[in-house]
Amino acid sequence: MRLLRILAALLFVLIGIAVGALNPQPVHLDLGFAVLDASLGVMLLAALLAGALCGGIALAFAVIVPLRRQQRRDRAVEDPPRPPYHTGV
Repeated sequence: MRLLRILAALLFVLIGIAVGALNPQPVHLDLGFAVLDASLGVMLLAALLAGALCGGIALAFAVIVPLRRQQRRDRAVEDPPRPPYHTGV
């Protein structure tokens, strides 16, 4: 499994290098508060990365956080808090 992840990462790095090399045209991006100048390949890869990050954040808030809350509730029902042990001293 670890080898598969390394090979997949290497494949994506090579694809990124190819995209950057095949799209060397300069691009001027005006965001209103900042101006970015880079090659088209770099802008494409940055947009892809930004989309992946936004998707990951959306997934975390829509799926992972509610599942963790449910797990906490399930654990609280399974193991109710016990009263403290008194020795009578």
